[in-house]
Amino acid sequence: MDKIERYAETLDSAALHARATPQLTHTDPDLSVADAYLVQKLSVDRRLSRGERRIGVKMGLTSRAKMLQVGVDEVAWGRLTDAMLIEEGASMSRARFVHPRVEPEVAFLMKAPLSGKVTAMEALAAVEAIAPAMEIIDSRYENFKFALSDVIADNTSSSGLVIGQWNDPAKDFSNLGVILEIDGHVIEVGSTAAILGHPLRSLVAAARLVAEGGEEFSAGDIVMAGGITAAPNLAPGQTVRTTIQGLGSVMFQVEA
Repeated sequence: MDKIERYAETLDSAALHARATPQLTHTDPDLSVADAYLVQKLSVDRRLSRGERRIGVKMGLTSRAKMLQVGVDEVAWGRLTDAMLIEEGASMSRARFVHPRVEPEVAFLMKAPLSGKVTAMEALAAVEAIAPAMEIIDSRYENFKFALSDVIADNTSSSGLVIGQWNDPAKDFSNLGVILEIDGHVIEVGSTAAILGHPLRSLVAAARLVAEGGEEFSAGDIVMAGGITAAPNLAPGQTVRTTIQGLGSVMFQVEA
């Protein structure tokens, strides 16, 4: 087993058993971004071999708040599977995660294939609908600390997603107010403009990055545009809600 396969097995096991693991770059400081994406693919492939199904991708590190929170300065992408979906209004088990956090996002539902270098108009033409959403992120690394190669290898910390009601993508969603509440208390306030200035830019970047990885979006795929605010920690007993101006609300609960 070469180091890429070994890293993939390590991260897959850490996610499967909700167990923290040391950063890869602590022992391999020269781990490249290209190799990190190979680790990510092999790690997710292990999950697909166990019966999970790919449902789309997520963009990461797309807001200044997020870049500052985790100490990196490049966007990245990861893969989504059906096992990560949490029904809107339902509960997620805290025990499935190492140290989960939540962030408000915008989700795209694709109606046509999309790949490579595309314009914003071409990207929008491939979108069926948009929705308010939340992503549960859960770095498998100890103390939620990582370098860029670490987070990419770890599927950009993606662990769960909750999607609200789908809306017509013809709506202007460039600069909508966003509120994240926990137990009825406002925890974070932001705007969809925090996602690269416009969430559509995230979809354009996603099409390019996914093509570089030898993949494309298909009709029915979900694309999570990226975090809008900093991501607070999750604890058992909490009720979490995100409201996006004009798009509606999405919520879930946290159980032990």
